[in-house]
Amino acid sequence: MSSDLCGLLAEAFLKNSWESIEVLVNRIKNLPEKSSRSPISLFCFKDGQKVLTKFGGNHFFLRGSVEYANPQLTIEEVQGIIGLRLLEAFGNYFVDYGLHDPDNKDFCEICETLKKPPKGKIVPFLLNTDEIEADRYSMNPLRASIVESGQSAFPAAYVKTNNLCIDPKFLEKYENSLISRKEIDFIRNNLEANPDSYLDFVDRVKYVQLDELFKIFGIDLSISALRMPLSTFEDEDKNGLLHDIIRESHKNYESISQAYACMNRSMAKRKTLLTVPHSVKGYGSKRAARGKIRFEDKKLKNIRVKYQTTLLYPNEINREDVSIAKANDDFTLEGEKFTNYCFSDTPSSPQFFLYSLGSPEDAAVWHGVGAFGASKLLRSYVSLRHTCAQGVLIKNLNNYNITTKVPLQFNLDPKRMWTHPVFKNIDSSIGCVKDLSKLTRKGMKLDYLSAFK
Repeated sequence: MSSDLCGLLAEAFLKNSWESIEVLVNRIKNLPEKSSRSPISLFCFKDGQKVLTKFGGNHFFLRGSVEYANPQLTIEEVQGIIGLRLLEAFGNYFVDYGLHDPDNKDFCEICETLKKPPKGKIVPFLLNTDEIEADRYSMNPLRASIVESGQSAFPAAYVKTNNLCIDPKFLEKYENSLISRKEIDFIRNNLEANPDSYLDFVDRVKYVQLDELFKIFGIDLSISALRMPLSTFEDEDKNGLLHDIIRESHKNYESISQAYACMNRSMAKRKTLLTVPHSVKGYGSKRAARGKIRFEDKKLKNIRVKYQTTLLYPNEINREDVSIAKANDDFTLEGEKFTNYCFSDTPSSPQFFLYSLGSPEDAAVWHGVGAFGASKLLRSYVSLRHTCAQGVLIKNLNNYNITTKVPLQFNLDPKRMWTHPVFKNIDSSIGCVKDLSKLTRKGMKLDYLSAFK
C-alpha cells in the first residue's frame, strides 16, 4: 500500500505541478555558488528526543508549517508536509540532473528518494509559530484545562503542561470528526511524560505521528523545524536580528507609517501594534490585545496595551463552537522600550510579516491561499520585502546577511485541498480518516503564485 500511495502522489504531483518544479529549479540555477549566510540550526524529534542539525547557509531553504494550536496532526497539515516533501524531492533531482522530460527511470529514482530523509541543495523545514494561543481554533482536546489553568491567552511558548488534561466533553462531541480515540490515548500518554514544555510536547506527538504516516504513505515526513518568534528572541542577544527589526520599525512616526503601509493600514487610529507586548500576568494573545500607539513630535511616546477576554476562532465541524482567550490587564509602555528594544525586559510578539524576515526561507509553501489561507498576510509579507529592498524602513539587513529578495511562493491548490471524506473539513485529525487512499485520490497540486514576486 505504501509504495502505491507514494507512486500515486508523486505521479499526480508531477502531472499537476510541473510549473512549480521548473520555477524552483531555475531559481536555484541562477543563485551564486557561495552564500554569506550563517549556518542554520533546525530541530526534529527522533525516538522522543530533540535532535539539532546545522545546515550550511548555501542551502536553499523551503518553508512549510504546522500549528501549536493542537497536538494532533490535521489533514491540512499532513497535506502541506507531503506537498513540501514532494516539491523538495523533485526539485533536488532536477537540480542535480537538469530539467528534462522525466522517464520511468527518473520517476522511480525520485520515489526512492522520498522513502529517505531529505538530502540535497534544497532543505525543507517547518516554521512553527510559537506565539499563537494553545487553542486558537477550538480543536485542542486539552481545551478546558487550558482555560481553567489561566493559560488561554498565553503564547504557546509559555504554556505549561503540568495542569493540562484531556477534556472528556471535547472527546464526546468530536470523536471521529476532529480527533480519534487512538490519538486521544496517545496524547494522554505523552502529556504524562512531558510535565513542562507545551512546545516540546506538541512536537513530540506530531513527529511520532509523522513516523507512523511513513508506514502508510511510504514517504519520510520527518522534516526539521524552526520555532519563531519567541524561541528565536530568547536565543539571540540584544544586538540580534529580531531585536533590530523591532527597533528599526519603531524608530519614529515615519518608520511606523511605512510598516502600516505594508499592511495596507491607515495611521488614523494607530491601533494595530507592530509587536504586541506581553502582560506581566503572562498574556500574549494578539487577538485579546487592544492597543494605541502615541507620538510626540513624530517621536514614539508610548504604547498602551489593554488585554480583555476575546473570542478566537471556531473549528469547521461546529462554527458556533468558538475558542476563547481569557485575559484582563491594562498598561502603558514608554516608547524607549521599543526604540531601544530588549526582549528580556519587554517580551512581545511581533507581527508575522516583520519576524518572518528572520526566517531563512528562500521559498514557501502556503495552504490554500484564496480559500483557506490569508492572502492579506501574504501581501504584507511581500510588501515589506519590496520596501526594504528600496532602502526604506529596515535598512541594515545586510549586517545580518539577510536578502530582501522575495522568496518564491507556492500554494496548495484550494480546489484540491484534502478534506474529511464525510464532513468535508480540512481540520479533522489525520486519525479520523480510516482509509487514507481516499485523500490521495484528490491528487496533489502546488501552484506557483507569480503575482507575489
